[in-house]
Order: sequence, then structure tokens, then C-alpha cells
Amino acid sequence: MRVPTLLAFILVGLIPSLPTPSIADDGTRPPILRPAHRGPMALHAPMTEIARAARRLVAVGDYGIVLLSDDDGKSWRQARDVPADSMLTSVVFTGPEQGWAVGHGGLILSTVNGGESWKPAYRASADTVLMSVAFDKAGRGLAVGAYGTALRTTNGGVDWQPVVPGRGEDADRHLNHVVVTPSGAFVVAAETGALFRSEDGGSSWSVITLPIKGSLWSVLVLADRSLLATAMGGRLFHSTDDGRSWTALASPTTQALGGAAQLEDGRVVVVGLAGTVLTSGPAGLEFSAATRPDRLAISSVLTVGANAVLLAGNSGITRMEVNRPQP
Repeated sequence: MRVPTLLAFILVGLIPSLPTPSIADDGTRPPILRPAHRGPMALHAPMTEIARAARRLVAVGDYGIVLLSDDDGKSWRQARDVPADSMLTSVVFTGPEQGWAVGHGGLILSTVNGGESWKPAYRASADTVLMSVAFDKAGRGLAVGAYGTALRTTNGGVDWQPVVPGRGEDADRHLNHVVVTPSGAFVVAAETGALFRSEDGGSSWSVITLPIKGSLWSVLVLADRSLLATAMGGRLFHSTDDGRSWTALASPTTQALGGAAQLEDGRVVVVGLAGTVLTSGPAGLEFSAATRPDRLAISSVLTVGANAVLLAGNSGITRMEVNRPQP
């Protein structure tokens, strides 16, 4: 059995210790729920992703920690009730109050008060690792993870059912990130250069294989409705047809690249291992590279204002000003 080299494991410097599965309502044992670690050190814990919930920011990370900010990331406080002490890898909001988080231990958590408190929405087996979650405008959602794990909801997260995006040798690919395209399709970035795409909310899937051996880590929807995918080895790919086909972009780095975000003026920021930060110009996808002084891994990035981003990674949450382009 191959070891799951998933981005969250790499970026926070952790190797998952997976419990032995046994039996429960879905044929496996659900994880024992323990509350998230609490205390002042939570503000410095490794963090994996940040999402917007109207004017609030919600960040998730290791030890079940959920942080909230009501001032665009200038200050943070810990959510009061999170029934998980394992790593949370992804968070998304479908409205100002309703949100979802996924992570290790097969948990899907939900909130109805903007992240203040959370409750279990679904419990898979304790050895399940979920990596990403996304919803479309019709209330259909998809949570994806290691070894081809994918869970689908068609009723706004009330019920979740397993689906299989891949077939044959593609069935157990690690599924690293899911995004909803402008047309409403689900696109999943996976290992060995695979992308899975569904136009019917996850009922049926097609596979696109890019010419790389490493994993694809994330997909970003750009303002012009095109898509940008990041990958191992500093690879970048661009799609102008809603994810059906992709072309390789020039990249100034060979470091693994993770999350990406777009500033108001069109510039794109991509982050990755060893403190890597790529920034494009406002008119195109030509990138320059910089390295953060601490050289710590960064898993995701969120824009705050015209020229600033928040970085989530091994050092927690860090604010970074993005230099304005020279006239």
C-alpha cells in the first residue's frame, strides 16, 4: 500500500497516524469525538485553509482548531465548540452562517452560526482522510480525500453518500482538492496528474490526465472564468474551457505548489513548500517567485483588500503585503 503524500501532510510537516478500522453503521467504526484543543497556543497552531463567511474569516487547522476573525485577519479568536481534535483540512461557507469543514477521522462538520460552534454532519471510518469540500449553488456538495474517497450530498449537506469519481486504476487516486467551476461543474485535482470532472453534481465523471507524474494540489477559478491548477514540482496549468482541457504554464520554481488566490487587480498569488510565493502581473499568468524568510510551508492563501493576503500554513496565519506592480 502506497503512503498518501497529500498536501496537508506535507505542508504542516505531519505524517498521519491512522487508527485501525472496525465496524459501525456504514460498515466501519466512526471516530470517537473529542473536543478541539483550546488555549493561547491555538493562535499559533499549523493552519490549513481560510474561508470567508460574509465579513467574517474562518480558518481551520491541526488539533481541530477553528479560528475566527471579524477584522479581516488583524486579530483572531478560537471557536468555542468544535467536536474534533484531529486535523481539519478544508472549510467552505455557503452563506454568512452556514459552513462546512472536513479533515482527518472521516468527519464532516457543519456550523449554522458563522463558525462559532460546530456539530458532526457525517462520520465515516476513523481511518478516512478528507482533504477538501465544495458546494454548488444548487446545494449539491462534494467532499474528497485519500484513496479515492468522495462523499456527495444533493440536499445541502443533510445526507452524504459515497461516490467513485475514478474507474479501474483511477479509482483509488488521492483526491486533493475540489472546486466548482463557473458552469457549475465539479473539478477534482488528484494525484498522478489526474483531474476528475462532473457536470451533474457528482453522478457521473470524466477523467483528464495531464502529462505529469506528480500530484495536482489545487484549482482556482479566476475572474475571467478560466481555471488555474497547481502541482508538484512547481507545475502550473491553465484551462479556458471550464476544465475540459489544460495547457502548461511557465513556472519560476520547482517547489510543490498548493493554494492560490486572485487580487482585485487580477494578480494571482500562488503558495507552496519552503515559503514559496509566486505572484503574477495583472495582465497575465507570467509569474515571479519569492521565498518567505522563515521558509516554512504554506498550504493556502486568501486575499484581504487590494494588496494583501493571508497565508495559512506551518506557522499559523500570517498577513503579507503584495507589492504593487511597477508602472
